[in-house]
Amino acid sequence: MEFMKQDEVERLRRQYPLGTRIKCIHMNDDCHPVPDETLGTVQFVDDAGTIHMGWDNGSSLGLVPNEDQFTKVKRKEMER
Repeated sequence: MEFMKQDEVERLRRQYPLGTRIKCIHMNDDCHPVPDETLGTVQFVDDAGTIHMGWDNGSSLGLVPNEDQFTKVKRKEMER
């Protein structure tokens, strides 16, 4: 895995601040991936660009941009 540049990490931090809700579309983890369609909450983005999560299923596995597939959950979707 190649490390992100600092400006890319800062962009991720602005895009995914603490409390942002995320839906995992697909995680590329061979051992224990977060199941597809799982919802979670952003805890923080580290200096390598990993998005650390608190998943609703109890997992805390981080998302790796450009490796894992995920989307921000819009407020309207959360109200359904």
